[in-house]
Amino acid sequence: MRPDRIVVGEVRGGEALDMLQAMNTGHDGSLTTVHANTPRDAMSRIETLVLMAGMDLPLKVVRQQVSSAVDLIVQQTRLKDGQRKVTAVTEVAGMEGEIIVLSDIFKFVQSGVTTEGKVLGEVNATGIRPNFTPRLEAAGFKLSADIFAPRLSPNQNTRR
Repeated sequence: MRPDRIVVGEVRGGEALDMLQAMNTGHDGSLTTVHANTPRDAMSRIETLVLMAGMDLPLKVVRQQVSSAVDLIVQQTRLKDGQRKVTAVTEVAGMEGEIIVLSDIFKFVQSGVTTEGKVLGEVNATGIRPNFTPRLEAAGFKLSADIFAPRLSPNQNTRR
């Protein structure tokens, strides 16, 4: 059938192995969802789900499959006031030894809470430019370097 994209609504079990194998065969732009508390927890959860497939794969092999299939994690969190917000955009930057390396590109910074209990804050760049930027540009998405520049808060001095 040769699909251009693979979209898996949510992985909850051993199908995570099939998903990773499909993503590692040239289906760029594929996506899935997984329930986890943090981007690091999402990686651990995917590892665990792959191991549930019943294949006797070494953990290092599973981690290599995950790190080569997943480029980006977008973490959405339900805040204390019930709002759902993107709280992290994290790049999977490869492996160092047997550890998957993650780099936060954007993080939600809470600035306060209103008297009604609404959480205030915004997603800010961390200053890290993702390694996959050249692939985005090759696909026609030219991102300004300003997107990845951290914004100064009003309390920070603009002089260095």
